[in-house]
Amino acid sequence: MSAETANVPTEDLEILEYNFNRLNKHPDPLTLCIIAAEAGLSEEETLKWFKQRLAQWRQSEGLPSECRSVTD
Repeated sequence: MSAETANVPTEDLEILEYNFNRLNKHPDPLTLCIIAAEAGLSEEETLKWFKQRLAQWRQSEGLPSECRSVTD
Protein backbone atom coordinates (compact mmCIF):
# COMPACT_ATOMS: atom_id res chain seq x y z
CA MET A 1 0.00 0.00 0.00
CA SER A 2 1.42 3.39 -0.96
CA ALA A 3 1.60 6.41 1.32
CA GLU A 4 -1.25 7.96 -0.67
CA THR A 5 -3.66 5.08 -0.12
CA ALA A 6 -2.66 4.80 3.55
CA ASN A 7 -4.45 8.12 4.14
CA VAL A 8 -7.68 7.03 2.41
CA PRO A 9 -10.22 5.21 4.61
CA THR A 10 -11.05 1.64 3.58
CA GLU A 11 -14.64 2.49 2.61
CA ASP A 12 -13.40 5.27 0.32
CA LEU A 13 -10.82 2.92 -1.22
CA GLU A 14 -13.61 0.47 -1.98
CA ILE A 15 -15.52 3.22 -3.81
CA LEU A 16 -12.42 4.20 -5.80
CA GLU A 17 -11.48 0.59 -6.63
CA TYR A 18 -15.04 -0.26 -7.68
CA ASN A 19 -15.16 2.67 -10.07
CA PHE A 20 -11.69 1.90 -11.42
CA ASN A 21 -12.27 -1.82 -11.96
CA ARG A 22 -15.91 -1.98 -12.95
CA LEU A 23 -16.82 1.36 -14.48
CA ASN A 24 -13.98 3.37 -15.97
CA LYS A 25 -10.21 3.60 -15.69
CA HIS A 26 -10.35 7.04 -17.35
CA PRO A 27 -13.30 8.93 -15.83
CA ASP A 28 -14.47 12.11 -17.52
CA PRO A 29 -14.60 15.31 -15.40
CA LEU A 30 -18.26 14.87 -14.41
CA THR A 31 -17.78 11.24 -13.39
CA LEU A 32 -14.61 12.17 -11.50
CA CYS A 33 -16.58 14.83 -9.60
CA ILE A 34 -19.25 12.28 -8.66
CA ILE A 35 -16.67 9.69 -7.56
CA ALA A 36 -14.86 12.32 -5.48
CA ALA A 37 -18.13 13.27 -3.75
CA GLU A 38 -18.97 9.62 -3.05
CA ALA A 39 -15.51 8.98 -1.61
CA GLY A 40 -15.40 12.24 0.36
CA LEU A 41 -12.25 13.38 -1.42
CA SER A 42 -11.39 16.43 -3.50
CA GLU A 43 -11.40 16.12 -7.27
CA GLU A 44 -7.62 16.67 -7.26
CA GLU A 45 -7.06 13.84 -4.76
CA THR A 46 -9.36 11.57 -6.75
CA LEU A 47 -7.64 12.36 -10.05
CA LYS A 48 -4.23 11.76 -8.47
CA TRP A 49 -5.45 8.41 -7.09
CA PHE A 50 -6.77 7.35 -10.53
CA LYS A 51 -3.47 8.31 -12.21
CA GLN A 52 -1.43 6.34 -9.68
CA ARG A 53 -3.80 3.36 -9.81
CA LEU A 54 -3.71 3.37 -13.61
CA ALA A 55 0.11 3.28 -13.52
CA GLN A 56 -0.03 0.31 -11.11
CA TRP A 57 -2.54 -1.47 -13.33
CA ARG A 58 -0.49 -0.86 -16.47
CA GLN A 59 2.62 -2.30 -14.77
CA SER A 60 0.68 -5.36 -13.61
CA GLU A 61 -0.40 -5.89 -17.23
CA GLY A 62 3.22 -5.68 -18.43
CA LEU A 63 2.71 -2.25 -20.00
CA PRO A 64 4.76 0.90 -19.45
CA SER A 65 3.46 2.84 -16.45
CA GLU A 66 2.81 5.88 -18.64
CA CYS A 67 1.03 5.87 -21.94
CA ARG A 68 3.28 6.60 -24.90
CA SER A 69 2.92 6.29 -28.62
CA VAL A 70 3.24 2.88 -30.21
CA THR A 71 6.52 3.94 -31.83
CA ASP A 72 8.29 4.58 -28.50
